[in-house]
Amino acid sequence: MYETTEASALTGAPLRHRAADLAENAFCRDLLAGLSKSPRSIAPKYFYDAEGSALFDRICELPEYYPTRTERRILERHGREMAAVMGAQAELIEFGAGSLEKIRVLLRAFDAHALPRRYVPIDISAAHLEEASRRLHADCPWLQVRPIAADYMKEAQLSALDDCTGRRVGFFPGSTIGNFDSDEALAFLRLAARLLQGGGLLVGVDLVKDPQTLHRAYNDAQGVTAAFNLNLLRRANVELGADFDLRQFAHYAFYDPRRCRIEMHLLSRCAQTVRVAGHDFSFAEGESLHTENSHKFTIEGFRKLAASAGFRPGPVWTDEARLFSVHWLESPAGGTGAP
Repeated sequence: MYETTEASALTGAPLRHRAADLAENAFCRDLLAGLSKSPRSIAPKYFYDAEGSALFDRICELPEYYPTRTERRILERHGREMAAVMGAQAELIEFGAGSLEKIRVLLRAFDAHALPRRYVPIDISAAHLEEASRRLHADCPWLQVRPIAADYMKEAQLSALDDCTGRRVGFFPGSTIGNFDSDEALAFLRLAARLLQGGGLLVGVDLVKDPQTLHRAYNDAQGVTAAFNLNLLRRANVELGADFDLRQFAHYAFYDPRRCRIEMHLLSRCAQTVRVAGHDFSFAEGESLHTENSHKFTIEGFRKLAASAGFRPGPVWTDEARLFSVHWLESPAGGTGAP
């Protein structure tokens, strides 16, 4: 069974540039707020319109970008062990589902009698999510697929999960957890612990490693990551009527070893003024808009973070080079997540 939720249908509506519409638009509000701060920043969730999601799928195929293929190999090698701890007939909920490629690997690991009773992918990019969900259901017609177009960090948008009355298990691959700052990561894990009581969360976590490996992963030779970063400005032009000149901004990504994170920025190539939703913003030459962090963890450091959110850390699987890790976190029944 394939279901389209009301949330996903509403989120896919085209945007107009009237002031009344923009005032209700979360991307517009957050971009205006981010451009008004010093230093300037915007949440990376806004990368993922249809074009941004397609570009990220291309990033995942790049030779320099190790996380996707490494995590996939871990899932392929240890999928049966993961399926065993997730349990039979679970309500499988994927946060930030994207193209739904990794869930296919995981689904193949379940025994026929233990398959999930339903799969609920959640993603902010409604159009991309709907298309990916249709493809998955066509390939797996036995699976109930119920996509929810929502921001999974906002519990109020997840009311459709009330229908998931069985044992809930979460799937959060790709080390998306690393895109959060420490407070946001803890907030997400606390939310997940509440939503998944009696079940648990399978989460991919990128590990601390050689900085050169990290530099290459976020500065690929083909420039796909640069196009992905710049697409944020293109999206603002299309959806918000902004006038960013993409030729006058440059992709810049570097590793900060003190904070154990990659930072991505868009650097202004010259002194310029940009107009967004009726507001003017002046950029000095070399000034940046901070678009993403990608934190890297140690295994023990992440287990401590998960425990502080109310989870009981369980098995951990890694590749031979210890580039990446996948963790099972149990959420005890009756728990509420750490306060």
